[in-house]
Amino acid sequence: MPQPGEAFEPQPSAEDSFLDLLVETLDGLDESVRGQFLRQFFRTVSQIDFTEVQSNEYWTRILDRRRQLSESLGKKVSLKTAMVDVLSSANVLRVPILIEYDEFKKLQINAATDALTGLYNRRLFDEYCDKELNRAKRYGQQLAVVILDLHKLKEVNDRYGHLQGDHVLQIAATTLRKTLRASDFAFRIGGDEFALLLPQTDPEQAVTLCRRVRAQYESELRPLKVDVGVTLDFGVAVHPQDGDQKSELLGLADKRLYELKHSGRAPSRVIPLETHPPREAAPAAPPPRAAAAAAASAPAGPTVVPSPAPPSEQRKWERVSLAGTKAHAVLAEIGQTSTKVIDLSYGGVALQLESAEALSNQFNAVLHVPILPPVRVVLRKIYTLRTESGGTRVGCAFVS
Repeated sequence: MPQPGEAFEPQPSAEDSFLDLLVETLDGLDESVRGQFLRQFFRTVSQIDFTEVQSNEYWTRILDRRRQLSESLGKKVSLKTAMVDVLSSANVLRVPILIEYDEFKKLQINAATDALTGLYNRRLFDEYCDKELNRAKRYGQQLAVVILDLHKLKEVNDRYGHLQGDHVLQIAATTLRKTLRASDFAFRIGGDEFALLLPQTDPEQAVTLCRRVRAQYESELRPLKVDVGVTLDFGVAVHPQDGDQKSELLGLADKRLYELKHSGRAPSRVIPLETHPPREAAPAAPPPRAAAAAAASAPAGPTVVPSPAPPSEQRKWERVSLAGTKAHAVLAEIGQTSTKVIDLSYGGVALQLESAEALSNQFNAVLHVPILPPVRVVLRKIYTLRTESGGTRVGCAFVS
């Protein structure tokens, strides 16, 4: 309550408070984003079609005029007064309209988000990436930058139409919102490309999160019955290990994205060592030199290997690469030996061993895979392949 003799200063109206909120909001935006928003704002409040550059210039003039009026009058002048003064003086104000708060929120959202998915757009990604990278440098923290690519979106559009393709994109955005932490940021930066900023996240945590996003996304897609094999591929780069410049991190994340796409789709570069064929399999061509040496030291007897699968044959389950993680399996059969898990699918796993000679065709193992608790499984050995690095890849199926 004002005391006798004191000047009574009225409380600001809801309209003035709203415009003050507008000033504070725009002050924190990048100039290009602010210009885009202000262009729509001026068009809505007064039907003036400024360019983005003009919008920023007039906004600066309005704020300066408000400051001048407040200083000369000795009291706070509303933004609306300064706005009408500047626009009228410039002979551009034709039909002043009081903008509603809900309409303002729509303008604010449209300036910063992608219309289809509701995620932040490319402009905001560039701005936030700079801010989060500067924050990580200042406090000596890690920042993971992730580029994601919607694999086979074009095939969905071609086979099922663009409406279904848009639905697939929207499900990807929904999956990101449901899976990420509150401190993470998700953006749509292109037609089928998304980006993530993961503050205080190391490489292993970032890769684990991306795999969880991909698994959740594939689960969300199943009810659509889209028979195309849509999934999310990703590439990860982390400050400071992979660089301290935005261009370095984005370039490396993009490179790793395409390396993953290539390694996940291309045939494995391995040399056959021995296999466990089904009955009545046809003999194959003579094995390579490494396989021949192994066969020469084995007991005498016919060696039968299956014919290669035709190129058109597809895997029943998609493999999830576990490279770069601490995934491993403990094998009780050979003295609790711990061996690396190369990849995983719903049908089985691939293990990396020096040699598979000590393994039975069926054996017990305990899998230690990111996200999951240790899992005790029974595995059946399906094939053994010698890799170019000199190790042995052992493909195993889960036994029910």
